[in-house]
Amino acid sequence: MAEYKLELRGVCKSFPGVKALDNVQLSLRPGTVHALMGENGAGKSTLMKCLFGIYKMDAGEIILDGEKVEINNPDEAMKKGIAMVHQELQPVPARSVAENMYLGRFPTKCGPLKVIDHKKMYEDTAKWLKEVKMDFDPKAQLGSLSIGQMQSVEIAKAVSQQAKVIIFDEPTSSLSDNEVEALFRIMNDLRDKGVAMVYISHKMDEIKRIADDITVMRDGTYVGTWPAAEMTTDQIITKMVGRELTNVYPPRENKPGDEVVMEVKNLCSIHAKSFQNVSFQLHKGEILGFGGLVGAQRTELMEGIFGIRGIASGEIYMHGKKVKIKHPIDAMNAGIGLITEDRRGNGIFGCLSIKDNVGVSIYNKYLNAGFVLNHKKINEIVTSSIKKLSIKTPSMKEHISNLSGGNQQKVIVARWLANDPDVLIMDEPTRGIDVGAKHEIYEIMCDLAKQGKAIIMISSEMSELLGMSDRICVMCNGKLTGEVKEPEDMTQAKIMEYATRF
Repeated sequence: MAEYKLELRGVCKSFPGVKALDNVQLSLRPGTVHALMGENGAGKSTLMKCLFGIYKMDAGEIILDGEKVEINNPDEAMKKGIAMVHQELQPVPARSVAENMYLGRFPTKCGPLKVIDHKKMYEDTAKWLKEVKMDFDPKAQLGSLSIGQMQSVEIAKAVSQQAKVIIFDEPTSSLSDNEVEALFRIMNDLRDKGVAMVYISHKMDEIKRIADDITVMRDGTYVGTWPAAEMTTDQIITKMVGRELTNVYPPRENKPGDEVVMEVKNLCSIHAKSFQNVSFQLHKGEILGFGGLVGAQRTELMEGIFGIRGIASGEIYMHGKKVKIKHPIDAMNAGIGLITEDRRGNGIFGCLSIKDNVGVSIYNKYLNAGFVLNHKKINEIVTSSIKKLSIKTPSMKEHISNLSGGNQQKVIVARWLANDPDVLIMDEPTRGIDVGAKHEIYEIMCDLAKQGKAIIMISSEMSELLGMSDRICVMCNGKLTGEVKEPEDMTQAKIMEYATRF
């Protein structure tokens, strides 16, 4: 029996203007969880897409069970026993949970015609969902589920393929604590069955809990592989970023002022099961955190404020003046920006360039004679944003879809910085971003607050909420159940108390 279930040797991959992978290697032992780590843009997802047949390698070998194999597309990868849970979900929201689970491999029954065996598909889906302790209706439309629940369906799909190698690319980025525990239970069961797993994550506590081995990549190159038990968090970070990184949460040089920038009064959704009677104030120079468990309706509340969701009643004031927000353009005109939770679904314009993704929020401001874009000014703003946010790209003309997830997130931040809003709502701003890039985002947030901007930050990471917020509002089942502002109350226990106050 081969020592390694799977090996990647000398993998190289280039895109126009950038070498994404340069002689990278990876060796997976059977029955282990292998953490693949590195900053955004290090090449982790690109390497896994080469393995899964999404990208064709320029050079390199794939050795599976001691034999060299070729994988030209995902279908070949799955037939060889390789499954992948992608970082960026690509669901078919109008179809059922079961149809999404078995897309491309529907069970069939023979008769006069070969047709899909729906009965078996629904029964098998129910079995696999039960296996991962996810109590969803197999016949429910996938679009009716939250992002976290869709991620759980993807995990169940990978498990259902009974693969020998499973790639988990940021699988917990949208999961609740309970869903993370369920995933780790599944991974431990798979480990006992001899399955080799690649686990990509930026969450150090998860890596220390679940990984057996750690491979670090930096700027498209292989840095090294070590037993996870022998590596401290500081050592991992140093190898990832090539330098020591201290003070993850930057010190605040300002305190929020008394001036109220935004006030929300008794805001109610048109949907009875969504947010109801929510009131809060946001002050100049403040970072206001919003905590709560999955289903607390924090995202829905912010989308309501931004004009994406319908409001039944309630009032919104900006600088003491009542504003009517029925569409996002109303919110933008009132000085409000929103960085959404679902980067791929409603954050980026995947078919457009970095320039267009940044410039879309300011094109109406830079029109000559009312209809000709001032490209010189827009290019200056975009170039400045790329430099300020350290966005890794060969050119502003590069399609945003060619960037890593973290660099895509930076482009969205750049979009709103260019628009210069008074209030910036950031929904899970560091989701899928490495520790180095997180620090850069935090510094931008602190700098904006210092300039007098007001920030609302939704975060599912407790340490992030506590480390960055001046004050924390906590929601549960659509209601504002508590507010934490005194230093002695800024604890995980207090936030969880409010978050579970049904």
